[in-house]
Amino acid sequence: MAHHRILPHMAGSPQSSRTEAEKVCELVQSAGHLNLQLKPGPQMAGLIHSIFGVEAVAIFDGDLDEIYQSGTWFAGLEDTIRNIFIFETVRDDPETGLIRRVLRVRDLPIGALLLRGETSELAATNIASLVSITFDRYHALASEMRMENAKKAEELRTAVLDSLAHAYKTPLTAIQAASSGLAEMGHLTPAQSSLIALISEQTELLNHLTTRLLRTARLEKQSLHTEPVAVAPLIEDVVACAREQLVDLSVKIVLACDDLTIMGDRGLLDAMLTQFVDNAGKYALSGSTVTIRAAELTGEILLSVHNLGPVIPAEDHERIFDRYFRSTPEHHAPGTGIGLSVAKQAAQAHGGRVWVTSDERHGTTFFASLPAIPQGGQA
Repeated sequence: MAHHRILPHMAGSPQSSRTEAEKVCELVQSAGHLNLQLKPGPQMAGLIHSIFGVEAVAIFDGDLDEIYQSGTWFAGLEDTIRNIFIFETVRDDPETGLIRRVLRVRDLPIGALLLRGETSELAATNIASLVSITFDRYHALASEMRMENAKKAEELRTAVLDSLAHAYKTPLTAIQAASSGLAEMGHLTPAQSSLIALISEQTELLNHLTTRLLRTARLEKQSLHTEPVAVAPLIEDVVACAREQLVDLSVKIVLACDDLTIMGDRGLLDAMLTQFVDNAGKYALSGSTVTIRAAELTGEILLSVHNLGPVIPAEDHERIFDRYFRSTPEHHAPGTGIGLSVAKQAAQAHGGRVWVTSDERHGTTFFASLPAIPQGGQA
């Protein structure tokens, strides 16, 4: 008795024995097993060409601005398939054998499909839908992976920042102690005294910057130690520490009530207000007044620091709180670009927010709005 072996379907073999519904089912199953670590366009073009036995397949991915093809195509394919996407052309042309479909996700065009060969209108529409779904899956996965990688990179950066900041503290303390010891020895020439004073001054600056880095790392770890914080002493301490930045300025403190209290992390509130006052000290016009206000509104505490000086461009009002972003006012003060991002993170850690207003008539005011009762200490 003769034995007959049934061969699997291969590209170019007769397709009449299989219904288009079966081919669509095969495409669905094959698409479900695609490696979405790779771009799906080339894979889908090859599958459609093989399963449906059409002469050629071309797919345009609008998100990546790339064209994938299988089979032999004519010159000018790129313009043709891009026009399908741009003008949302859906048409079957029996004379040329071209079938055009727009790829859509939730009614939004994301690409185009161009087939050459014999395929029914329904099958072509189903193919286009499946390609759209596959592209959507791929881009969603890619976006998720980018977010995860960004999160890991940020966690690593925070850990390194925290480690370095702690490592710097020990040698800085030693330098401070040594310079103080030299100053107390006496019998120094004016030049030697000047050098020791410079060492002490710059060491203090490095120590201040290191403390900021530690606060930044702590913010990103989202650790809050909530307690009642009296606003008046908080402002007084911040102003006292910023005396060098405010040396040529007047300071006005306006409190809605003398016993105003915030429930929050004093260290982070200090860091936030320090950034506002430090920024005002850098940019305020010499001889002008820096005004610090605190008031209790419905369900929130509002802190603000106002100064007269260079205007912050309107397009920078949001970005100025981003890490390392530096606005470009009329004069540019030295800084790291970290301070205002720390203020933003400190406010967010308390469930609050920050913003700025700035114009030539009213000057510049930085605001922080904090809930009267902190929201669980989450950023």
